Amino acid sequence: MNVLVLFCGGTLVMEESRHGVWQVPPRERAIQNLLSLEPRLSELAQLEVHYVDNIDSANITPDHWDRMIDEIASRYAAYDGFVVTHGTDTMAYTASALSFGLQDLGKPVVLTGAQIPGRFIETDARRNFVNAVRVATADIAGVLVVFDREVLLGARATKVSESKLSAFQSANRPHVGEIRVDIRLHQTAKRRHDRPVRVEKGFDPNVIVSTLFPGRSPKSILEILETGIGALILRAYGTGNLASHHVEIMRRAGELGVPVVVTSQCLEGATRMGRYEVGKQALDLGAIEAYDMSMECIVTKLMWALTRTREPAEIREIMHTDYCGEVTVRR
Repeated sequence: MNVLVLFCGGTLVMEESRHGVWQVPPRERAIQNLLSLEPRLSELAQLEVHYVDNIDSANITPDHWDRMIDEIASRYAAYDGFVVTHGTDTMAYTASALSFGLQDLGKPVVLTGAQIPGRFIETDARRNFVNAVRVATADIAGVLVVFDREVLLGARATKVSESKLSAFQSANRPHVGEIRVDIRLHQTAKRRHDRPVRVEKGFDPNVIVSTLFPGRSPKSILEILETGIGALILRAYGTGNLASHHVEIMRRAGELGVPVVVTSQCLEGATRMGRYEVGKQALDLGAIEAYDMSMECIVTKLMWALTRTREPAEIREIMHTDYCGEVTVRR
């Protein structure tokens, strides 16, 4: 099988400087570091590496996402699967972005990386890269994250540890597969198909994320609303609950036509804003529930929505549409 590797840099190809700092090496050496992780990969698939960028993933931008989408779409017919090598810090954001930019994928697009550079003897880079190629040749479709022993749906992946080798988890949904001696896919995993992929690129980064905490005055958030932002994400409490004085944020956002998505600070579960009085008031004033989406997914989906409409009602409809398994909507 033929697999295209989109090279974006990241920890798995980094080298240690003389000061002990991990850094990205020059382009050609970085690609060589990747290919030298396992010389026998040709036993799994015929690989071709296409250079996107060679950066620490903290420097990833929406322009990179559009370039990846274009590269995959333009070469879609020529390859059986795709692997994206990526730094871990923003991998979940990229996985969600690609999930929205490549609709109805009939082939696997697999993101992977490492916690320890491949040049270190204790590295996890080899295993992750090899397993990503294995999954890219499997009977599965969609954007996925392969890391440690897990196969995760891309739009549900979230980074939960800065140092564990099992750095990613699936937000509010079971993993779609597991790496054992063999690759075991969950029965709900989408399988390959021959329908054409739909390209829906474009991400507007004019989004602000603000966290509520006890005693926080709404003043600073109201000031943010006045700056002309495209949308606001509020990290609220529990079920999406707010303090009573935060309702003024929703009122002013409605006057300005700024969509406000409310999510929970909890790692598990979903918003249920209608359960408490203040949450119900916020809903009545136009708040958009995030339900059970991950933070990375909320951000990228909202960025994606803003390139398609600025109308809060239409933004709500997009945020509450399940495009790739990213959200469970409770009406």
